[in-house]
Amino acid sequence: MVQKTNMLKYCVFFGRPRIISNSIRNLSSMNDGRVKGRYDVIIAGGGMVGCTLACAMGKRPLLSKLKVLLLEGSPNKKFDIKKEYSNRVVALNQNTKSLMNSLDVWPHVVCIRLQPVRNMQVWDACSDAMITFNSSELLDNDVAYIVENDVLLHAINKELTASVENVDIVYGAQIQGYKLPQSSDAGEDNVVKMSNGDQYSCQLLIGADGANSAVRNAMGVQYVSWKYNHMGVVATLELAEEYENTTAWQRFLPSGPVALLPLDNKHSSLVWSTSPTHAKELLQLSEESFVDALNDALWKQYPRSAGVDACTSWVSSVLKGAGLADGAARQLPPSVCGAAAGSRAAFPLAFGHSTRYVAPGVALIGDAAHRVHPLAGQGVNLGFGDVQDLTEYLGEALYTGLDITHPSWLRQYETSRQRHNVPTQLAIDVLYRLYSLELTPLVLARSIGLQLTNAFRPVKKLIMSHATT
Repeated sequence: MVQKTNMLKYCVFFGRPRIISNSIRNLSSMNDGRVKGRYDVIIAGGGMVGCTLACAMGKRPLLSKLKVLLLEGSPNKKFDIKKEYSNRVVALNQNTKSLMNSLDVWPHVVCIRLQPVRNMQVWDACSDAMITFNSSELLDNDVAYIVENDVLLHAINKELTASVENVDIVYGAQIQGYKLPQSSDAGEDNVVKMSNGDQYSCQLLIGADGANSAVRNAMGVQYVSWKYNHMGVVATLELAEEYENTTAWQRFLPSGPVALLPLDNKHSSLVWSTSPTHAKELLQLSEESFVDALNDALWKQYPRSAGVDACTSWVSSVLKGAGLADGAARQLPPSVCGAAAGSRAAFPLAFGHSTRYVAPGVALIGDAAHRVHPLAGQGVNLGFGDVQDLTEYLGEALYTGLDITHPSWLRQYETSRQRHNVPTQLAIDVLYRLYSLELTPLVLARSIGLQLTNAFRPVKKLIMSHATT
């Protein structure tokens, strides 16, 4: 039998989001003195994805009457834009831009700073194969936008605290554990236990608490994961020459991909995937030696197979004879002349995927549900896609009179996201593994594959279409 929502339980709040201290008063409807507050939805974990979901919960008309609590583990710090760029950035696709526009967040980002990516060039260090993406040819729009993590998070929080009326926020939230309902028929609330003894209860619990998700662990679902035995080295780079820097560069080295993402006409952001030993060495080098190592990674001629070169040259001539892009025309990557002091850092790279995104009264979003290698820049975009689908399916459920924990819409959300996320994750993993080997047959296969993909525009459009949704 279809569960109907008791609309009387959804109360509209007027005013701005409340920042709750640990001495939050009990709601008048409370009977259990241990529980500090009862909510329709609790979002465990803030960050860019969790805060965006909280903002969407207030901005979507069908969701704005839900009583929502955001448990943010970080303190509420004042944001001050610095002249120096942060070393942690994200590449936002068009779908994410549309989401942020719909939440009135994008104008805040534009007012601070971002850099559009209008071209991409990806090439193999072991052959002449490459692929390019041009925004005017493929999308009639920018390929992506490079935004610093803290800039985007500030923009989201600014809109959240300025115009969302139904969300309470606890900053510095330290969660001790969860008590989840055993079945959808039990009629039990989720209980969130805080380290200071406070408890909050809710009908719907959203896990947005990252790759080491405690919500996922409490669900007891299987989590498929492995480490890449690689570190991602990041830094803010100064380019040797000032120019219209709107191209993202990525070169697949035998040791892992190295990428330069544009920040402005004089600076780029580095993401270099390499072995832990090499990463440690890169962090310890002097600035001059580090810059030399990076320029070598971008420009150095690596050993090649004569057979591979002969085959790729033949394929190139055939493509040129057919009037298709043969990959001969290419841009040269920029030279790097410096790295911002203190901007070098490294973090481990891994794959992760939860076999289930939902359980009775619980759903996972973002890194709590999936984790990918950064070589395609899709990690955070997948999380924002989760936010988009979850709010749409929840809104449809409320519109048709279903309860907010009804398994029907939860299954729809899980199915929709896994159909998109899993192929994306696996494709990225295959690319990483394919380019980490130097066996001649594999180098030949990936080189010809890259040449053919670059030559056929419909294939490139299909790739970009999937990457931007």
